[in-house]
Amino acid sequence: MKKYGAWISGVAAGIINGLFGAGGGMVLLPLLDKTTDLEGKEVFANCVAIILPISLVSAVVYFLRGGSFAMQSIPYLIGGALGGVIAGLLLKKMKAKWLHRALGLFIIWGGIRLVMR
Repeated sequence: MKKYGAWISGVAAGIINGLFGAGGGMVLLPLLDKTTDLEGKEVFANCVAIILPISLVSAVVYFLRGGSFAMQSIPYLIGGALGGVIAGLLLKKMKAKWLHRALGLFIIWGGIRLVMR
């Protein structure tokens, strides 16, 4: 499984990200953790590096199929870029164990919100 772990993880993240517009990283993180030899913060850093191109591909496909979103997304992109810089600086200071716990709580919170809609 380790031989194909990165490829399988990428395909799964791409499908989830493409279908839902987000969430690829939530799938990618545990898959990379289980199916590759990456450790701790390497898993998180690789997720960030992988999700950007996956999101760009999803955005291009959406746009080519008639979606219009570019102007509406600019304020979110500016805030997202600032948040990305802050998170990148914090990543060096946090232990992988706490990153996993924080992500788990975030996933639970998001899941509860979706179920309660």
